[in-house]
Amino acid sequence: MSTRERIVQMIDQVPDYCLGNLQAYLQGMIAADEAADDDYCERLYQKYENDPDRGQYMTEEELCKELGIAL
Repeated sequence: MSTRERIVQMIDQVPDYCLGNLQAYLQGMIAADEAADDDYCERLYQKYENDPDRGQYMTEEELCKELGIAL
């Protein structure tokens, strides 16, 4: 049985008066995960925007020559 399936079974055993707390906890976990993902994406975007080499392209021949690789 998966962790998700065990959790669903456990939820069925939680008294009704505790479900509001459980719901708030789960929503907080989901929001925290989304916020972390948004922060990571923003950092990647800013790194891209501030990259001095952004938009400078090399041909395959130039790259191989720089790396010392024969075509």
